[in-house]
Amino acid sequence: MSLSRRKFLGWIGAAGMTAAAGSNASAATTHHFEGYRESMAVLHDTTLCIGCRRCEGACNAVNELPAPEVPFTDLTVLENRRRTTSKTYTVVNQKAGDGGRPVFVKNQCNHCLEPACASACFVKAFTKTKEGAVVYDASVCVGCRYCMVACPFEIPTYEYDSAFSPRVMKCTMCHPRVLEGKLPGCVESCPTEALVFGKRHDLLKIARQRITRRPETYVDHIYGEREMGGTSWLYLSGVPFESIGMRMDLGVTPAPELTAGALGAVPMVVGLWPVLLTGIYAMSKRKEKIAAEEKAQAVAAAVTEAEERAAARLDETLEKAKQEKTAAVEKAVKEALEADAKARAEKQVEAAPQKPEETTGDEKDA
Repeated sequence: MSLSRRKFLGWIGAAGMTAAAGSNASAATTHHFEGYRESMAVLHDTTLCIGCRRCEGACNAVNELPAPEVPFTDLTVLENRRRTTSKTYTVVNQKAGDGGRPVFVKNQCNHCLEPACASACFVKAFTKTKEGAVVYDASVCVGCRYCMVACPFEIPTYEYDSAFSPRVMKCTMCHPRVLEGKLPGCVESCPTEALVFGKRHDLLKIARQRITRRPETYVDHIYGEREMGGTSWLYLSGVPFESIGMRMDLGVTPAPELTAGALGAVPMVVGLWPVLLTGIYAMSKRKEKIAAEEKAQAVAAAVTEAEERAAARLDETLEKAKQEKTAAVEKAVKEALEADAKARAEKQVEAAPQKPEETTGDEKDA
């Protein structure tokens, strides 16, 4: 994607003129959504939870997350308040109930019917599925982390230790497993059925029946039925929800409605901000592309230069070898000629007639 400064500034100017002209600024995520009628959900009955941490172990295994520092069999960690991390999608915390009796509460993404994370994400990295889960697409995420700020439950976390491809991490409600007709890992592993998976409207009926049948056991409230417009993770409790760390100040207005009001009050910001971020992203990609092209050119030039040097050295080596071969041949020929001439001379000497030897006077008298 190529984007010049002139085009980028043109976009900014066009957006500013549109906003200044008084046109209504709206984002795709501010449309009110009533939820999918047949969507699935999970009911967490805290009165049945025993704090065994099997749900944590199952979540870790299903999502192939790193092994925890403290084994899942060690229950001493329940005494400390924990929150989800990029390597831990769900945690169980221990709270004090009536008479000092411990209450165990499982925390994870609540999968809102109208997610605050999705309403804050301008690239639509978060999507509410018809199955009930809020899923995340890392391929379009630009790492702005507005979702982390927007979430009223403080759930999404960021892979700060991943330098090259960090992601926003959170519970997926085991969406891939649900599509296969399986239960979420945590629900499947729960030994006391403190977690129940099913259609949301059916779970609401079940929760109301439990409250009606045992009013002395339960608080007359289903947490998640209407909080922030409703969630796909529902809670029952035998003690006030405030005492087990659940926020009761959220109201019933869905996050996108709150976002729409805020965005409508500042149309200039709404008009400019997506364009600004898109422009920055495009220019960053352009710089990366130019850098990659320059790197490729430099590598190609280096390879060509190396090949030329190698060819020159090869030519020099071949020429030197040729000269040495020629010199060796000439030397061998010269030595052969000299040897032949010497042999001929010796043969001529041997073939020449010998003169008779002269006799002395005494030899003649005898």
